[in-house]
Amino acid sequence: MSLLPDHQDAMTTPSYDIAILGSGPVGCALALALARHAPDPGRILLAGPMPAPRPAGQAIDPRALAMNHGSHQFLDSLNAWPAHAAAITHVHVSQAHHVGQTQIDHADLGVAELGCVVRYDELLERLHQALEHSGVQRLLERPSRPLAGTPVQLPLKTQTLTTRVALLSDGVAPSGLRREYGQRAVLATIRASRPRPGWAFERFTREGPLALLPHPADPALYSLVWCVPPARAEALLASPAAAFAQALQQAFGQRLGTLRPVGDSHTFPLSLHVGPQYLGPGVMALGNAAQTLHPVAGQGLNLGLRDVAQLAHALGPWLARPQSEVSFPLRHYMHKRRLDRGLTVAITDTLPRVFATKWAPLRHACSLGLMALELLPMLRRPLARHLMQGQRR
Repeated sequence: MSLLPDHQDAMTTPSYDIAILGSGPVGCALALALARHAPDPGRILLAGPMPAPRPAGQAIDPRALAMNHGSHQFLDSLNAWPAHAAAITHVHVSQAHHVGQTQIDHADLGVAELGCVVRYDELLERLHQALEHSGVQRLLERPSRPLAGTPVQLPLKTQTLTTRVALLSDGVAPSGLRREYGQRAVLATIRASRPRPGWAFERFTREGPLALLPHPADPALYSLVWCVPPARAEALLASPAAAFAQALQQAFGQRLGTLRPVGDSHTFPLSLHVGPQYLGPGVMALGNAAQTLHPVAGQGLNLGLRDVAQLAHALGPWLARPQSEVSFPLRHYMHKRRLDRGLTVAITDTLPRVFATKWAPLRHACSLGLMALELLPMLRRPLARHLMQGQRR
């Protein structure tokens, strides 16, 4: 249902103090976090469609998300953690055709779990349920690109709304660093004959990384994210289940016993985009609107939720006096996000390209690097801690 003000004067009081464009996980989490700081949550607008209801008895959705420890804590604080989640207590990293490997254990970092895997559709549904009690206004139509200014204009099909601040949480900014990886991610749900509860696997092959994550629907199921060249991805999707299973077994090995797909597979192209956060007076981008990452190590949404936490913290005091200048808290937010954003982009951009190299000396160096991480906790723990929670200060 679309909830709009009965009247407005765009030249005096804007329709809203904050408008969030995008109703995916990042946009919903941002709306919930800001509502907790706002004296009047009704001055916050979330624009974007509601999730479609899940039909009873539908096949398992292959889209699963690896949420790190920090994201779990943050979503818990918003009362938006889904009911079903599969804990990750161990991560096994290996390189195909090389001996190098390393393991990350939750006990090394003093936590009960390194992270969890949740279903995308369940997470989004839970976020929207939490929003029903937040006081945030909803608009099912997503405005076209906002027009920066004072106030910011939000063009709709039949009218134009105004807001003091517009925050874009989805879509891709038109400029910035771009890189095409020449890979597609194949998503599928896999049943293992010898599952290992709590274990997640990241295997670097010469085609690209292959991840198997524990699935929240069943202890014997795993969520597969398999990065391969586009032609290989299309061939895998078109192949019979037995041929798909054989190819996966050859790439992954026997650590989980016999592997076989359950339900449909899907694929999507992989690219890097790192765009500007500041898009003009009163307009900011975060989440996928600011950066889209390679799925290696599952950092995209986790980085977006750290954007949310720090932006809500920066704008909290301003929401008490929205007539005041907003540029300072927005600049402060961009400064605070620089280190975490840069490190996460560098890690997720470098790993898949280096491990997929055709240059033999570099492949051997990667194997030695994994061995060094395994043997030297002083090297392994800082990387593991960043992947588990990022830089939050």
